[in-house]
Amino acid sequence: MKKISVHPFLWWGIPILLMIAQLLSEALLPDVEKPAFFSEEGPHEKFQAAIMWVAVYFAVRLTWRAEGLWLKLWYGIATLGCIFIAGEEISWGQTYLHWVTPDSWTAINDQGETNLHNTSDWLDQKPKILLQIGVLVGGLIIPAYQKWNPAKLPARFAALYPTYHVVVAAGFAFAVKLIDTIQDRLDRHLFWRASEVLEVYIYYFILMYLLVMWRMMNAKSESAV
Repeated sequence: MKKISVHPFLWWGIPILLMIAQLLSEALLPDVEKPAFFSEEGPHEKFQAAIMWVAVYFAVRLTWRAEGLWLKLWYGIATLGCIFIAGEEISWGQTYLHWVTPDSWTAINDQGETNLHNTSDWLDQKPKILLQIGVLVGGLIIPAYQKWNPAKLPARFAALYPTYHVVVAAGFAFAVKLIDTIQDRLDRHLFWRASEVLEVYIYYFILMYLLVMWRMMNAKSESAV
């Protein structure tokens, strides 16, 4: 298989710029403006949704071109997951169209929005934990094994292993999670809402993973010609 190429700006430039922008906003915004800026209606949620809609594009194309039932199933699940996340982040359009949440839904949604993830931990916290584990394993552990001990990785899953291009996004996600854990214990906060910053990097990791898989699939097709 040909070695894939991903522009450095995509896999390390954007994650670094995102962190610089985050730190500048944390430092320069007055405290009275931070609740609105970092709220559910703020730029983070919209940017997260935008990332995931781009991820949907790659997930759909991967599902269409994947060879074999299990690989199609893997990317099909990724497609549904990306659509769900993207829709939920904008409350399926409510963020932009500002419709009134029905009283029956407000009663079960702890933020009064027309989405599912605020109705149950099983649709919010549990999936987030799984995603965090996925970022740790897929973004840091597997690339580390690929570099230093590739023989330890099961060969039957080789088609799912990403390249090192996902490491920077995964590393920032892990760092934000670690900072969030530490700042809660010290009661000193670097991030106003660390959960939103963490989600940005988790979602960008997903996008980079799908982009890398798409480039690998194309490289495989070209090498087979």
